[in-house]
Amino acid sequence: MKSIRIFCKNTNAYHDVPKGATLEDVYELLNLQIPHCVTSCKVNNRVEGLHYTLNDSRDIEYLNLTSPSGLRTYTRSLFFVLYKAVYDLYPGGEVRIGTPVSNGYYCRLDIEGGVTPEVVDRLREQMLNIVRADLPFRRVTAHTTEAIELFRSQGLTQKVKLLESIGDLYTHYYILDGTVNYFYGSLLLRTSQLRLFDVMSFGEGILLRVPDSENPDRLRPMKEQRKIFSIFQEQHRWQDILGCTTVGELNQAIKAGYTNDLVNVAEALQEKKIAQIATYIAEHEQLKVVLIAGPSSSGKTTFAKRLSVQLMASGKKPVSISMDNYFVDRELTPLDQKGDYDFEHIEAVNLPLFNDQMCRLLNGEEVELPVFDFPTGKSRPSGKNLRLKPDTILILEGNHALNPRMSECIPAENKYKIYASALTTIMLDDHNYIPTTDSRLLRRICRDYKYRGYHPQEVIRRCASVTAGEEKWIFPFQEQADVMINTALIYELAALRAQALPLLEMVPECAAEYSEAYRLRKFITYFTPMPIEAVPPTSLLREFMGHSVFKH
Repeated sequence: MKSIRIFCKNTNAYHDVPKGATLEDVYELLNLQIPHCVTSCKVNNRVEGLHYTLNDSRDIEYLNLTSPSGLRTYTRSLFFVLYKAVYDLYPGGEVRIGTPVSNGYYCRLDIEGGVTPEVVDRLREQMLNIVRADLPFRRVTAHTTEAIELFRSQGLTQKVKLLESIGDLYTHYYILDGTVNYFYGSLLLRTSQLRLFDVMSFGEGILLRVPDSENPDRLRPMKEQRKIFSIFQEQHRWQDILGCTTVGELNQAIKAGYTNDLVNVAEALQEKKIAQIATYIAEHEQLKVVLIAGPSSSGKTTFAKRLSVQLMASGKKPVSISMDNYFVDRELTPLDQKGDYDFEHIEAVNLPLFNDQMCRLLNGEEVELPVFDFPTGKSRPSGKNLRLKPDTILILEGNHALNPRMSECIPAENKYKIYASALTTIMLDDHNYIPTTDSRLLRRICRDYKYRGYHPQEVIRRCASVTAGEEKWIFPFQEQADVMINTALIYELAALRAQALPLLEMVPECAAEYSEAYRLRKFITYFTPMPIEAVPPTSLLREFMGHSVFKH
């Protein structure tokens, strides 16, 4: 038997293995004992399922539940088991999987009699039965026309629309004990690998709970996220208005020439929400300070500017103050675990100065605002004085805007807290959700290359630290907001495709970041491209694409 030489990053060594061996075979051959459920493997920095066959020399790295890619494989497999359980117990019922909320995934069920505690218990038991049966996830490669006809015969119309719109010659789909489905990305080998999960009643549907990547022996701890959930529900209502809930439907609308209608209605719905927020603030005279927070690449800056326009239309005089100008001198910045400056830390902000100036402004005093000189890392007086007038509204936007320490001296009755985030709600199809982090990362790649000179590889490399900062300093305070706004637009990934694809292709295959770049490239090609000129200059999306009427 012929052999090939591979390099395994898990052992940091070369190995000779039989040509034609699968990744599962090689894992057993090398006697690897990787904990926490090995789910997939990087092959030359591309994530593949363990069914993948090795026919040439390759670099490989096995992934488990502690890696984002490994956890995605586990979660997709769990989605299929849930779908099969519904299919088995409630023929004719429908399940839509995907809204990430409360550290799980909200799933809408359309079954006779609705979702009751008894339904949830039956689903959980049936899922456990499927797991105990140790059934294989069988991967099938077929001509796309054949796959389309198969899904059409099963009544899976959203999958039909998706496959018809992307134009691939061949398609991979999966079979689980006679039940067929299509998933973006690889699945596990067998259902018995799904050792940890739960389902529970949530809203009008159920919440599917998955392992915690930091401690895969337990489920992700539940979080109270009623406000985030309500925003997702609002967005679903908007999509019903637009008649687009999946990428297949979006692609069909673009190809049919309805791009302008989609863009105009999506922008109008978002502008209406901004106007409603401005009207509320203007009608409550005691509100003097608007605090805006949200994760990276949420479009907070453009949102703040559009809110200012609406406040002016309501007779107010908004004044924006950059919270970046309240950084402490660089040598006073806290250090992270690696000994580097931690600019995400709240104590990187001069809290005493900020609170003192806000209190003095609210008391009718005049203050001289600071300015932070980034090249020297020093704070200095700006020479710009400010005194509030009766109709002035302060607009403050920054990472820590919702943290109580940031505005502890401002009376609660004087401040209005807004959480802005790009919460992607369009799905590839009924069983393939789009992570909100993917949309924000694509926004950031386009913006940082265009305006900040960062190579896409560097943007992807910094993604983990950005996410860690958000988990520590932003997400814990999001439910304290008085109002939330979703800055995502249903058409945005179709608009970003033309800019994002060539940037992602700049990441070389030998780079560790290639795996993520390749995954995003595959993902964004599901979207039919739309003309960039169709995006209005006032759109939040222009903050990342360029040619905005607002200065950033």
